[in-house]
Amino acid sequence: MSGAGKVYLIGAGPGDPGLLTLRGKELLESADVVVYDRLVSPAILGFCNPAAKMVDVGKMPTHHKVKQSEINKLLVQFANEMPGATIARLKGGDPFVFGRGGEEALELVAAGIEFEVVPGITSAISVPAYAGIPVSHRGIATSFHIITGHEKAESNGELSLDFETLAKCPGTLIFLMGIANMDFIARRLMECGKDPKTPLAFIEKGTTPYQRTVMATLETAGETIARENVTAPAITIMGGVVELGNTLAWKKNLPLSGKRLVVTRAAKQASGITARLTALGAEVIETPMIETRAVDGNFDWASLANFGILAFTSTNGVESFFRQLFAAGFDVRVLAGKKIASVGKITEKKLLEYGIRCDYVPEDHTGEGLGKLLATLPVDHSRILLLQGNLADDTLLKLLPQATRWVVYETLPVVELPEWKREAVAGADAVVFASTSAVENFCSALAATPDSEPRLAFCIGRMTESAARKHGFDTVTSDETTMDSLVKKIAEYYAGEGA
Repeated sequence: MSGAGKVYLIGAGPGDPGLLTLRGKELLESADVVVYDRLVSPAILGFCNPAAKMVDVGKMPTHHKVKQSEINKLLVQFANEMPGATIARLKGGDPFVFGRGGEEALELVAAGIEFEVVPGITSAISVPAYAGIPVSHRGIATSFHIITGHEKAESNGELSLDFETLAKCPGTLIFLMGIANMDFIARRLMECGKDPKTPLAFIEKGTTPYQRTVMATLETAGETIARENVTAPAITIMGGVVELGNTLAWKKNLPLSGKRLVVTRAAKQASGITARLTALGAEVIETPMIETRAVDGNFDWASLANFGILAFTSTNGVESFFRQLFAAGFDVRVLAGKKIASVGKITEKKLLEYGIRCDYVPEDHTGEGLGKLLATLPVDHSRILLLQGNLADDTLLKLLPQATRWVVYETLPVVELPEWKREAVAGADAVVFASTSAVENFCSALAATPDSEPRLAFCIGRMTESAARKHGFDTVTSDETTMDSLVKKIAEYYAGEGA
């Protein structure tokens, strides 16, 4: 239909956000509407355009939140009502591997809606790989077969599977969505002649920090599921290749496996700590609680010549100062001969990115620590320029009353979290705070549902710790005011928890 929106059927992959395709991520970042399923990781939803309309049509194992026929119509409706819009239909795994993407595509064709399929990595192959089980292996299995484990025939209500053929199949059998029916499936395969000693593996929540592999055989399938409480989402893989998992399992339990952590840093600052925590096995939900933007202060750049010391109190201040300096037609040469002070190591590192080395960094990485250090210098304090944000307190000016302050950026609080993120936060083990403002904004945004937030907080610095305790958090504080120190403290905490 000319002028209608375009629908993209996007496969989100099996769960690990690193397995989302580049094309899928690109589309999510620009989508106007995202229609998503329950199996889509919150970390992947975090890639979505913040301004997008988020529509949860997630299906649960025992009931459908939104019927498939209604989802089909919803996609057509959005396309018709939003000319030129990008509508992302985000589905776990691959849209065309038991994802009912074909049904949605046919509905779009019938309505004359343009669409595109963005394949995803199917759990049928990726999840066994994360468990160290190759679906094919020379001398063991030369084929593999992907089977739905829950689709029933309309005539008799039984599983619509050809058990006679499957029992004779020499290749690897991979059942998706079949845990609830696996006892029946196993018995029928044995009745049709499949060896009761055939190795099986049940893999729960594959490729995520919560992945678990449970081994069994065909004859013990039902009792193993009950005894080990195997639950969906899980896949079942059966055949000789399963035994290779005992040797090839490469995804060992990492220090933070099974932990969901909420990182409250601004999006552009969160990637570093997110990567570190993810590498240690955590599921990270990036939940920025502040937004920063440079302030157009119409600064008298020529007056920089009057200052001998420039003091930076945050990475945001560094970025905003240089962005505006460059926009005004200047470069770092105007800082020649000046001394540079930083509140701490993180800000010092940011200055190095601009080729600027610090002359002064206090041992106490706080505004008070910086102020006390500068106050002891045998210099004219009127030649000190403080570069801060609009929410900075007067600590530095009280210690340096003759100094000049430029407000080079403003901080805006995030006042509300989308529903999907509230749900993700409610299921988190802990929240990570790097500033007092992040604490205050986080608690304010969740004020309507205080019982849904985690009560453990990992903090950088004493001031952040104090703010978190004021709001009732149990706190663990890094030894130094650096991200490396904080990540180390988080890993040590959970290592001690399991000791």
